[in-house]
Amino acid sequence: MSDTSALSLQGILWDMDGTLLDSEKIWDVAVAELSLDLGRELTAEVRSSTLGNSMQGALRKIYAHTGTEETAETLRKGRDWLTERVAELFSEGIPWRPGAKDALQLARDMGLKTALVTNTERGLVENALETIGREYFDATVSGDEVDEGKPHPAPYLRGASLLGLNTGDCLAVEDSPTGSLSAHRAGCSVLLVPSEIAVAAQPGYVVRDTLVGLDAEGFRSVWCDARRTASS
Repeated sequence: MSDTSALSLQGILWDMDGTLLDSEKIWDVAVAELSLDLGRELTAEVRSSTLGNSMQGALRKIYAHTGTEETAETLRKGRDWLTERVAELFSEGIPWRPGAKDALQLARDMGLKTALVTNTERGLVENALETIGREYFDATVSGDEVDEGKPHPAPYLRGASLLGLNTGDCLAVEDSPTGSLSAHRAGCSVLLVPSEIAVAAQPGYVVRDTLVGLDAEGFRSVWCDARRTASS
């Protein structure tokens, strides 16, 4: 077990869909419509398997489910369709996850560096930032700006790098198994607040039911606890 007493939390890396914004329900609508248009109703199991995936990863699972041929052209068409449909749904308003806005402000008040790290592509991220507020982030990483999306560690490695921090000095806030694995593989401590899928605690993770009521000491304690469990 390593000693964390001489270390301090330096940055927070925020996931977006399902963590800050209750936008997974919007994606539910879009991917269900796409699957039906491709000839087969989307099952809850397949939908769950796409949570936290890159758009290309989600499309591949939908295509496998519907028997759609996977080519560069069909992936491009699917990506374009989903982007347009989700942007349309985003324009109708995106609800916050409970406690998320207060937690963002708290991180700013604590003087921590912050980055948004999401598998969502840049065009939709820009739409979502109209709701969230760009002022809460020192950097943003979208799914089309890295070679590999979550669960690969690349998104979180890039987020920490843009902040000038080591991933070990950062707390990643996630809602899905896919995103949490990405952050863990990158070397971040993980605060997991499940939205759609229950996730069990494991080394390097701290699980909370909600961001509501999280204070400065809570952020620091979560980071320290996650570090301890990862190294024990």
